[in-house]
Amino acid sequence: MSPFCQRTGIFGGAFDPIHRGHVQISASFLASNLIDRLLVIPTPVSPHKETTEQTPFLHRFKMLKLAFQEFDRVDISDIETHLPKPSYTLRTIRHLQKENPDAEYFLCMGEDSLSSFHTWWKYEEIINRVPIIAAGRPGVESSKQSKAILNRVIFVDHTELSISSSDIRKSVREDDIHLTDVVPDAITKYILANNLYCN
Repeated sequence: MSPFCQRTGIFGGAFDPIHRGHVQISASFLASNLIDRLLVIPTPVSPHKETTEQTPFLHRFKMLKLAFQEFDRVDISDIETHLPKPSYTLRTIRHLQKENPDAEYFLCMGEDSLSSFHTWWKYEEIINRVPIIAAGRPGVESSKQSKAILNRVIFVDHTELSISSSDIRKSVREDDIHLTDVVPDAITKYILANNLYCN
């Protein structure tokens, strides 16, 4: 069966870089049994980070491939490189549903993203099209979201990790490269081999 004909979670982000928190939350989405597969989608141009210089897409894409190489139910997609910019989640969902009308989609996110979900482009249409699967994040409280949004959210069991991509980039810039605890070994090697985040 095609992965696009199953219950598919959509997990998007900059992933700059991918870290153990991303990997662990992905495992929690899959362990929930709400989805059969997880589609991880790095965004070429994030509408929420337009003023922040991002690492070239190809590097982020390759790091995702490395991080999830042992996950047989995770697919890494470059779909947003073929869609209009900026990379709004709704455009991606519309495209996937049009291309794969037999699939059942869920939007997967951490609670930090859920807390600001009401600021997303046409968020009302997103929740009309797909339910949300959310996992908790340290120090984030999403209970103040509107009832209309929370009614479309399914929270999953998840052991939270307090890791941020920005802290990882800062550590590399400052030559404090003790990344074993925060990124998979293959990602550490890739970052160093390609001199990423040094400037």
